[in-house]
Amino acid sequence: MEHSLLSIVTFLPLVAAVIMAVFLRGNDEAAKLAAKRSALLVTAATFLVSLFILTSFDPSNPDFQLVEEGEWMMGLTYKIGVDGISVLFVLLTTFLMPLVIAACWGVEHRVKEYMIALLVLESLMIGVFVALDLVLFYLFFEAGLIPMFLIIGIWGGKNRIYAAFKFFLYTFLGSVLMLVAMVAMYVDAGTTDIPSLLAHQFSTETLNLFGWHIVGGLQTVLWIAFFASFAVKMPMWPVHTWLPDAHVQAPTAGSVVLAAILLKMGGYGFLRFSLPMFPVASDLMGPFVMWLSVIAIIYTSLVAMVQEDMKKLIAYSSVAHMGYVTMGIFAANQQGVDGAIFQMLSHGFVSGALFLCVGVIYDRMHTRDIDAYGGLVNRMPAYAMVFMLFTMANVGLPGTSGFVGEFLVLMGVFQVNTWVALFAATGVILSAAYALWLYRRVVFGDLIKESLKSITDMTPREKWIFAPLIAMTLLLGVYPSLATDVIGPSVENLIHHYDVALEHYEPNTAVAASH
Repeated sequence: MEHSLLSIVTFLPLVAAVIMAVFLRGNDEAAKLAAKRSALLVTAATFLVSLFILTSFDPSNPDFQLVEEGEWMMGLTYKIGVDGISVLFVLLTTFLMPLVIAACWGVEHRVKEYMIALLVLESLMIGVFVALDLVLFYLFFEAGLIPMFLIIGIWGGKNRIYAAFKFFLYTFLGSVLMLVAMVAMYVDAGTTDIPSLLAHQFSTETLNLFGWHIVGGLQTVLWIAFFASFAVKMPMWPVHTWLPDAHVQAPTAGSVVLAAILLKMGGYGFLRFSLPMFPVASDLMGPFVMWLSVIAIIYTSLVAMVQEDMKKLIAYSSVAHMGYVTMGIFAANQQGVDGAIFQMLSHGFVSGALFLCVGVIYDRMHTRDIDAYGGLVNRMPAYAMVFMLFTMANVGLPGTSGFVGEFLVLMGVFQVNTWVALFAATGVILSAAYALWLYRRVVFGDLIKESLKSITDMTPREKWIFAPLIAMTLLLGVYPSLATDVIGPSVENLIHHYDVALEHYEPNTAVAASH
């Protein structure tokens, strides 16, 4: 089983989705319940099987492990594997999906199709993190757009069609450049094998392109093409505008998957491609990315403060938190990259939980307007406590996972650029401002609105959904080495290769990228 463990985890939800599509019939209550139960069972089984990946994984080995390779089609290779950077993202995905399915129990519209879309999406997301071939990575990366597009477009809010198309076009257009870059990489290196490409030296000779002198040569051109795709996926400022619309219109499950897993593909892409394959270009463009990240942290935090829609506020908060991730990655040192990966994992639990918190009261009141609430602690004490915990984790309170990632990132960035670290630290204060302000308006105060006087507290099902998220947020907060021990050796290996590549780089001209 160990030889095909990753394939089983990757394709189990997809196979189950096909079986459900063929054999599940009818649209009565029994059929709807069967669809939900089947999806929950499959995602839970996928998570249990994925735990074997962790037991078979040797954290001290920085190389790719559990590698599966075989001929595929038209000379293409099917190759998958995990290292310390990707293994925890696979587990994050399989951990969250049963909770996402459990959160959809109230869905009544086209239930079978909804569950199939979520199962297909799970397979494609896992595929991105395990792919060790450029073509395979691109197929998984792009195909994930389709089920998410359908989830927003069919089960979303009033403006769902606009939001779905905006999401699709932004992310698809960014990825077209990445496809062109992948073709160029194949032409240059003669392979689409990712481990081979990591060892390949792409040219850094200054290029003359349409009269522009491109310092860093082919590496810089390829870096920009990949950056276009991953920056949209993260999303980074200023290509972040699709995210608030997508979050507001998406159903609760869609928002959770989008925030907790899909956004991480951008950060993972930077770590798998930009930093190790184009180190010289990453070093040249690093300051640019860092200042973009600072703008994202400060600007989107200020925008979050004036939001009237709860989901929109949390969506802008996600953009700000992803700013720390890009900063940490391009600090290109152990603390920065460790912190960036940790921040992505933590954000998966915390932002996913915050969107579930919004879903709990939306299911009861059918509005996300902050002004529609107030004084919920009087009727929903358990909800108030859960919402408070994740608000604090989002702010980065010590003892929660949110603190560790931000602290490590700021430590790493401080070693590279003290001004960037200083400005980024203001984001911690701003996040406290908008998060606590949201909490005060929704939960505290007197219960004066008539519509809220009959609202009920969380059901046992809702409490069970939050329990694992609470456990992980606190566990990683007090015992971060659970994650950093797994991440560490692979990151150390990445940074070593990055530093070696920079040592060997000698700029052949002192020409800046100018006309």
